Amino acid sequence: MQSTVTPTHCPYCALQCGMNLTPVPGGTVRVSERADFPVNRGALCGKGRTAPALLDPGVRLTSPLVRSPETGALVPAGWGEALDRIAEGLDRTRTGYGADAVGVFGGGGLTNEKAYALGKFARVVLGTSQIDYNGRFCMSSAAAAGVRAFGLDRGLPFPLEDVPRTGCVILVGSNPAETMPPALRYFTELRANGGTLIVVDPRRTRTAEQADLHLAPRPGTDLALALGLLHLVVAEGRTDEAYIRERTTGWEEARAAAMAHWPEYVERITGVPVPLLRETVRLFCEPEAAMVLTARGPEQQAKGTDTVGAWINLCLATGRAGRPLSGYGCLTGQGNGQGGREHGQKADQLPGYRKLTDPAARRHVAAVWGVDPGSLPGPGRSAYELLDALGTDIRSLLLMGSNPVVSAPRAAHVEERVRSLDFLAVCDVVLSETAALADVVLPVTQWAEETGTTTSLEGRVLLRRRALPAPDGVRGDLEVLHELAARLGDGPSPEKRFPTDPEEVFEELRRASAGGPADYSGISYRRLAEENGVFWPCPAPGPGPELKPGPGASQAAPAPAPVSAPADRAVHPGTPRLFLDRFATEDGRARFVPVAHRANAEEPDDEYPVLLTTGRVVAQYQSGAQTRRVDELNAAAPGPFVELHPRLAERIGAAEGDPLAVVSRRGRAVAPARITTAIRPDTVFMPFHWAGEGRANTLTNPALDPTSRMPEFKVCAVRVETARS
Repeated sequence: MQSTVTPTHCPYCALQCGMNLTPVPGGTVRVSERADFPVNRGALCGKGRTAPALLDPGVRLTSPLVRSPETGALVPAGWGEALDRIAEGLDRTRTGYGADAVGVFGGGGLTNEKAYALGKFARVVLGTSQIDYNGRFCMSSAAAAGVRAFGLDRGLPFPLEDVPRTGCVILVGSNPAETMPPALRYFTELRANGGTLIVVDPRRTRTAEQADLHLAPRPGTDLALALGLLHLVVAEGRTDEAYIRERTTGWEEARAAAMAHWPEYVERITGVPVPLLRETVRLFCEPEAAMVLTARGPEQQAKGTDTVGAWINLCLATGRAGRPLSGYGCLTGQGNGQGGREHGQKADQLPGYRKLTDPAARRHVAAVWGVDPGSLPGPGRSAYELLDALGTDIRSLLLMGSNPVVSAPRAAHVEERVRSLDFLAVCDVVLSETAALADVVLPVTQWAEETGTTTSLEGRVLLRRRALPAPDGVRGDLEVLHELAARLGDGPSPEKRFPTDPEEVFEELRRASAGGPADYSGISYRRLAEENGVFWPCPAPGPGPELKPGPGASQAAPAPAPVSAPADRAVHPGTPRLFLDRFATEDGRARFVPVAHRANAEEPDDEYPVLLTTGRVVAQYQSGAQTRRVDELNAAAPGPFVELHPRLAERIGAAEGDPLAVVSRRGRAVAPARITTAIRPDTVFMPFHWAGEGRANTLTNPALDPTSRMPEFKVCAVRVETARS
């Protein structure tokens, strides 16, 4: 038994905490502290500590499964048969209905290499525009607002180490005490250093309990709250006029929009008293430096882009962006939510965070891929729109690393659409609720069994290292794409475009990203191993290679020159802090965007008088497909619940633990009551980790933000009633 300690990173959230792995008998590993990684400094949450439980062959897939035509059940099969069935199913749809009748759905947990290869496979081999991923449900609104204001989206434009050294942090719709516990220390240290923490959340969460000030707005009113704060900043003469004049554009329009949101009006909308609004402005503006950090609360709304934009406007008006220890940032949720959208599995993007509609971007990437730029399809549907089209416009689906039957809004409808497909193939570690509906399921490697890169919420590119071999019968996603390309692609050896070695894929990704907004060309595996991660953008030294477009899809263009640094060129150090000199816009100035409060897509009425909001609990993760298979985590969080205020409980006659039915216009979910004063009386909360009758996303509203196409997960109208048998 190999006893080598392998330094690597946790498979769960976007902190990507460092950990050490040591193989132990039974084909799994032991997790131990890795104090040298600066983000978590050895600390791990329960999910990270128990991550090796998923390596146990008893809880994961170890053989391909195919749908038996005789019994309709999933039965074990060989890899050759399973891959042949997938190729036949996808090709049958492509031939009969056209390339766009084939959909591809990825995941924010895929490594950069796998996300890159999946996007390339969809566009080069399948020729489909219909590809998106579950990261659309994560921080797409923050990404859209960041691009609109700053010209560039990176979750945090500064490292987490800056947080304890600023003067004030407004944390909007984020509960890191439960979603990423090792990050809570940064806010604890902030307060120990004399700084102030303000938490904005309809619930008094574990994080809110640590705050100096807790604002509990009505769900879906974060936009009005931010505008009301900006109104007060202007009225009290707290704007940074020199900064506005020298580093921004669009202030007068944004100022006028904010002035329409006077404090008493904002109090009526949000429920936050005017004195607390004034105190928030004082605490935010008095220190020399301050930050606003958002998460899913304000982002998962049908006005999420404008909501984040309003908080960015607050930062710009007070000179709190692009300065040391100040700025706006987004706390990305999924493990590779940042890198997952940078390199091509998002409907409208090419590798390097290039826009699919940009002719120069198409030429560059097509040259790396050896295809005609004109052969690349245009942008496709966003995630929910893609799922909604299953069984109609999209007849077959290849899905990697996602469980939309549990995680998508209006989940019962999505499940119905999945069931209506002509053909579904799923690659996953476990038999998720979505995989259980597939025609073919492929068991693939997971974090400790494969090498690859991820990009953390800081924009730090990291190297996950393989610590042990996969069980017999399990293969990697890169090998799956290689084999499918061999069966489906054009040309004599299309599979050669899809190497199985992750470092070889990363070298190609470097070339494809070179010169793009998310430029990884100056990063290598060796450098990642030596430097404990590198912040993008990190261009290769010197002028990049001139890339010529390929003459046609069947004729490969000459391979672009390698991007490794010449010996006489200095290596780029990476970019831990963005925007200190200029923003990523054409003129280097940040853009104010005028926004105004508007109602939720669905407001309470006589039939549905209560607001539902959703979120996570500390012991479970995302759709729960993996964490619900870990005994220790299930013991801590065994099932769903409905959190409600005592006044609401009294009104409906509910006691602690009673089964409650929560009903929206889309369906009904049942879970036990958890009565607490930590939530507003007009609001109920449900965690979204479970399938079955307690599936919270049965209730949620798929109304989409017009810019980001983010569904309104965080607020919908419901009624709550007892469900005693």
